[in-house]
Amino acid sequence: MMRNMAGMMKKVQDMQARLETLQAKLDAQHFSASASNDYVTATVTGSGALHAIKIDPSVIDPDDAEMLEDLICLATRNAQAAASAEKARLLKDITGGLPLPPGMNLPF
Repeated sequence: MMRNMAGMMKKVQDMQARLETLQAKLDAQHFSASASNDYVTATVTGSGALHAIKIDPSVIDPDDAEMLEDLICLATRNAQAAASAEKARLLKDITGGLPLPPGMNLPF
């Protein structure tokens, strides 16, 4: 029984190390997405933090700031979705596709 517990603890420690490596890898990556024919492009880190916004000057209309705001939000959400999809793919590799127990949160 004690050997099983030691083996289980080793596996948990290995998984934790792999998760930390995954977090560092994701933080170093950037994910970009555009809205409305590349008029607005948002870039986020792997953890979803906004890194950059690029706006085509032709869409800047002082009389329609709301449209530009919507494009920024859409591009940012799309970039965050791309980062989230990559995180899910990498987590699936680590967990072997097994779902995490309810309430168990990862460190990121």
